[in-house]
Parts: sequence; structure tokens; C-alpha cells
Amino acid sequence: MMSTVLFSRRRPTSTRGVPEFFPQKELEYPPSFHARVISCATLEVLQVYLAWRQNACHSDNLCRTCFWMLIRSGKTIEEAKEALKDCQKEEKNELLFQRFGINYKKLPEMFRQGSCIFKTEVEVVVKYDEHGNPIKRLRRKPNIVHTQNIVAKKFWNEQLVLVKELGGFEDEIAKIKTEYVKSFLFENKLLPSTYIVIRIDGCHFHRFSDIHGFEKPNDAQALNLMNTCAVAVLKEFHDIVFAYGVSDEYSFVLRKNSQFNQRQASVYKTDNIFSSQIVSAIVSFFSTMYAMKWKEFFPQKNLKYPPSFDGRAVCYPSEEILQDYLAWRQVDCHINNQYNTCFWMLVKSGKTKAEAQQCLKGTQTQEKYELLSRQFGTDYSSLPVMFRQGSFVYRMKLQEVVVDHSNIIERSFWKEYSSILEEMPAHTSAANECTQTSVSAS
Repeated sequence: MMSTVLFSRRRPTSTRGVPEFFPQKELEYPPSFHARVISCATLEVLQVYLAWRQNACHSDNLCRTCFWMLIRSGKTIEEAKEALKDCQKEEKNELLFQRFGINYKKLPEMFRQGSCIFKTEVEVVVKYDEHGNPIKRLRRKPNIVHTQNIVAKKFWNEQLVLVKELGGFEDEIAKIKTEYVKSFLFENKLLPSTYIVIRIDGCHFHRFSDIHGFEKPNDAQALNLMNTCAVAVLKEFHDIVFAYGVSDEYSFVLRKNSQFNQRQASVYKTDNIFSSQIVSAIVSFFSTMYAMKWKEFFPQKNLKYPPSFDGRAVCYPSEEILQDYLAWRQVDCHINNQYNTCFWMLVKSGKTKAEAQQCLKGTQTQEKYELLSRQFGTDYSSLPVMFRQGSFVYRMKLQEVVVDHSNIIERSFWKEYSSILEEMPAHTSAANECTQTSVSAS
């Protein structure tokens, strides 16, 4: 049996908290995360991988605890680094105890050992019978555990859900072999000298829009929220030069000479579409920004649950092919919006959804124009251009990021905005660099 692990690590940010856990602080900057997929061919490989991550947690936390205690005692950053240089585990424990009176083993388990989350079966009341007696059923609920050794046979094999889903551990791990773990980490790189397009799409957004009462067929506030998130992405990731969005999707174009994250993609690849660290960094930043900006656009509505987006990376070798891709997305915007406009006008006029679908079955563009004009007195071409053509985001020559709405299908658009795809030196700001995951536990 093969197990798949999604490894995620936060990119460095200057976040200042969220209301539930930091009620006195505002989230001033959205975090983003990058991820990779690691395939564990056997349960033994999974066991070694988890042991490696927990060992890294312990080593990193011990080092950070020593470092910050030295800083708080008056040392400079450089002095603290020098004091810990080549310092072994026992020496760090001794430093904490002798100099600061801290027994490292008595620090909170979550700091030293990390957190383990898995589902356990618990009895919950699902309803009451006619006599008022509770009827209980087994349901799976997430459970957070902190334990010294998550891959110990005793701990793992006592968790019936883990044994049932993944299997039980047969042996203890005596020593973690770093090279063995590294053999399962693959780094694919996206093709050089190509435009990278990161396309993100909302997951189950029909349900999300229904629950949050979005206006049909278009909610201007929801679309403007998407646009605001796209602007933030361009400001954060300077190698992104252009973005086009419609409904719950956005396509972000990275410059041809971009070395963002060294163009690395993770192990999962299907038909030249990568699930990559680049994708996860952009998608997570966009998702967090969406939740962060929600109240600015929907002050009277609570965000009942956070949205999620999936993403993919595609390489386009030339400007012409890239422009064809973007034209395809705008054509799709027009087709879908015209259909949805007709559909919801019919529904609002009293037809059922099935009847509206039947009315529109097989209709062409001109017929839909006539339906809107004849039955509802609506001139489709007079509807807001954002609904009909989507939105594009770009960086002006003065580096100001702006949102606009126009026909990007015609070549004349790209002649007018020729500077968008002009090659510039690859940007090297910290905002463009995802922290690389080290396989070293030190």
C-alpha cells in the first residue's frame, strides 16, 4: 500500500494574528504556505518520514529556544549564532539548565514534539426518538495529540483508526537515515524560458456562493473581492506580470525568465500540469487574502467557513500561445456569463431550474441575445463589462498594480500593452523566495 504525504511549510511573513487566537491583534499581512507531495511506497517509509519530521521539530526547537534565551539575555544575533555554532544536543540542554534554569524536557510538549492530528471514532447524539431518548452513532472527529514518539509501536498501534486505515508498525526505528528519506524527495523543474501560468479555481464554489447568498448570476462585490486578492498577489510576487480572472478563477502569468522558487515543482505531475511549490505558495496567499478581506466587501455577512482553491501550473513557450490561452479564458467567460444571465433571468421569472435548462438547450449566442432583449428587455452588451469580459490585473511602468476590464482577445490589446510581457531582470526580493525545505534535521 502506498501512502501519500503532503508536506507543508509556512513561508516567512510578518503576520500579527487572527481574532480567535489573537483577539487583541489584527492580521495585517496574509501568510502563505508552500507544499510538496511525498509518496511513501510502504508503511515503513511512512514511519521513517514521520520520525524524521518529529526529530527535526525537536532539533529546531531546541536550537531556537537556546538562541532566543541568549538574545533576551543581552546577546546580539551574531553573538548568539556564534555561541551555538557546532553546539551539540547535550550542550544545548546544559546551556539552558545551567545559564537560564530551564529544564528543556519540561517545556510544553507541543513546542518540543509538534502536533499529531488524526480522526478518532466517538459516539455522538444524532437525534432523539419519540420518547426523548438519545440515538447515538459513531462519528469520526479530529483529535490533536502531543506525544514523545509518534512512530513508536505502542502509540501508533493503539490508535485503531490509524491501524485500520494505514496498518500497524512492526518494528521500532533505531536510527533515522537521512539519505534514505531523501531518496523519496523528487524536485521537478518547470521548463526554462517559458511563461508559467498558475491558474487557480475555487473548490465547490457553487456551494460556497449559495451558503453566503451571492447575487445570481453575478455578484459584483464577490468579483471585486477576487480582484483585490489578485492585486495583492501581484504586489507580493513580483515575477507575476499579468493576471486574468473571471468568476471564481484567476490565471497568473510569470515572466519568461522567472526563477521564482528556482522554478521548482513537486513530485506530482500529470500531462505537463504540476502540483508545485510555486502553485501552493500563490494559492495559499490568495486564499488567506480572500478570508482577510471578506469584511471589506461583505460587512453585513459573516464568513461561515473559509473558501479553498486548487491550482495548476502550465508552461507556454511563446507570447502567441500564451495570448491564445488567455483568449480562451475570456471566450469561456463570455459563453458562461451569457448562459448564466439567461438562466437566472428565467429562474427569477418563475421557471424551475430544469425548465430554464430546457429552454436554453441548444441555443446559440444570437438566440440568447434575443431572449434577453425580447423577454426581459435586457441588452446584454450593456451589462457591466466586468461580468461579460472578466478582469485583468497588471503592473504599470511606475509599478502601480491596477485592475481593468477590456477585450484581451484582440492582438491590438497586446500591442497597446506590449510592456506587460517585456522581459526584465528576474526579481530577487524576499517576497519571491519560498523558504526551501531542508532534509537536514539540524
